[in-house]
Amino acid sequence: MKNLGLKAFALVLACVVWGVVSAPRREAVRERIVAASTSIVGLPPRLVITTDVPSTINVRVRGRVSELRALASQSLEASVDLSNIQAGDVEVRLRARNINVPEGIEVVSISPSKIPFRVEQLRQRSVPIRPFLVGDPPSGYQIGEVSAEPSRALVSGPASQILALTEVATDRIIMTGRTETFVFRANVVSDSPLVRVLSPQTTQVTVPVLAEVGPNLLPETTDTTETTATSKQEP
Repeated sequence: MKNLGLKAFALVLACVVWGVVSAPRREAVRERIVAASTSIVGLPPRLVITTDVPSTINVRVRGRVSELRALASQSLEASVDLSNIQAGDVEVRLRARNINVPEGIEVVSISPSKIPFRVEQLRQRSVPIRPFLVGDPPSGYQIGEVSAEPSRALVSGPASQILALTEVATDRIIMTGRTETFVFRANVVSDSPLVRVLSPQTTQVTVPVLAEVGPNLLPETTDTTETTATSKQEP
């Protein structure tokens, strides 16, 4: 009976410790679907993806309830390695190792498990720059021959788009209310998000605005002359 109280306390303490340590093992295991953002890595610098790649995929994961609850506050990422990719139509298969789940969480399935897209070679080309004029000058004025300096731009993009490209344009240049020649420094832009303007980034556009001359004034002059002549013939 000696030290009975101490032994009883030790026994209770051991039970508590065992309960705390074994609780996670006895916790229910569940599955849930979470979203993972797709991350493209290793794409060679001379290649470009020309079709849409899904920004997120659905991942079914399995784990203890507490671990799944903690997972809700984390950002999952699906890493797609394209370091060995070649130009053409490509299909990448996603596997569990591509998903950065915490320890203790198991990846059950991925949807979609395959991502198809197209990869093209990057090309460069020099094309003319077209000043983009918007609106018209007031009545009685007309636009002369517009020029840009530099007049050509070096662009880069997917081979299919670069070969079909005939020109790039400037930002909008408003002509409404213009009554005299002016010079405007405009940005050179591309209509395609996959085509980049390498140089120049801007160009100096000269827009001649000229006063219209003549034939519309002739009928009024003729009428005045005829009236004067008629007045002289009256007695």
